[in-house]
Amino acid sequence: MTALSERLPAYSVFAAVLAGAGLPIYIYAPKYYADTFGVSLAALGALLFAMRLFDMIQDPVLGWISERLTRPKKLVITLTAGVMALSMIGLFAMAPPIDPLWWFGITVTGLFTAFSFLTINFYAQGVSKAGTGPQGHVQLAAWRESGALIGVCIAAVVPTVLIGVVADPFAAFAYGFAALTVIAAFFMWPEWKDRVSQEPSQIGEIIRDNTARKLLILALVNATPLAVSSTLFLFYVESKLGAVGWEGPLLVLFFLAAAISSPLWSALARRFSPKPVLLAAMVLAVASFGYTLTLSPGDVIPFAVICVLSGASIGADLTLLPAMFAKRMAAISPNGGQGFGLWNLVNKFTLAFAAVVLLPLLEKSGFQAGATHLPSEAITMLTVLYALVPSLLKILAIGLLIATRLED
Repeated sequence: MTALSERLPAYSVFAAVLAGAGLPIYIYAPKYYADTFGVSLAALGALLFAMRLFDMIQDPVLGWISERLTRPKKLVITLTAGVMALSMIGLFAMAPPIDPLWWFGITVTGLFTAFSFLTINFYAQGVSKAGTGPQGHVQLAAWRESGALIGVCIAAVVPTVLIGVVADPFAAFAYGFAALTVIAAFFMWPEWKDRVSQEPSQIGEIIRDNTARKLLILALVNATPLAVSSTLFLFYVESKLGAVGWEGPLLVLFFLAAAISSPLWSALARRFSPKPVLLAAMVLAVASFGYTLTLSPGDVIPFAVICVLSGASIGADLTLLPAMFAKRMAAISPNGGQGFGLWNLVNKFTLAFAAVVLLPLLEKSGFQAGATHLPSEAITMLTVLYALVPSLLKILAIGLLIATRLED
């Protein structure tokens, strides 16, 4: 076993837990608080956007802190994992002791602050773990992102699977997540190392680097379609397709396709280089999103096929783009903390943008979560936002990638 291959399963396990605290929370939490506590979708969207604006300051600061941690690094990271677990319990397993909207804000802020700090350190550690070999970053990314996608699959299906099995499915999910966080932190403990370079990186140096800057812009545009579809997925399945009860299986199908395809994209990238492989995956995404515009109520099977194809394309996005960026960070910012602070900011900002724009537009069109009879204007708006907007954004991302010259 090579030095790179040693303990790569620990990266998969930790990535799985982090993924369970990321995208699924954006999928479930707004709808959960709207359905359970009657919180306005517009209010939730505004609050999520405000929290992501806070992240615009927070993530680079967390990256700055990450690069300056030395001896207490292992302890600080492990305690942060504990904060993430407790925040998840507060979000889903406790009755709000204050106004639900503000409790949502407090618990999600704790959850995502911990998530951000852990993610920055996790990806930064990967920069030194992969080394300078030509294929190291793609190989590590395959293990890491496959684990993340499996974690997303589990987090996506557990709340729906537990309905009817336990009294409070989301509380059970939260406590299970907390237990798995402890296990993942234990396995990753030996991997946390001191910074590679004694000289911390500077954000200005990273932004001034032409390749790094273009990759950050590309990540911003390319991640937005996933943010849009994730924010609206449950609403689309329930209200457009009329497929109540299929949300969990379809989510799992989507992320399982991404997880299974991730090693395949990685192998293709090692053979043909990442850029043409990523371009092919982006074209597949446009085709699948575009076909969604033609669906009618009851078209569950065609939508399941779309979930497989679009999920596979996301597998390429989540594997190859971080690997490209990590390779560049190994050259210009070996510690990785500041660079992945910016990378984290970019990806989370897309989710905030989706929440603050899409949810108020839906509500303005007459859409109400859980309503059985919705005006045609609301269904049309839901379809356009879910299918057409991601297609156009993906086409823009394809143009940016074509125009971006990358090192071999």
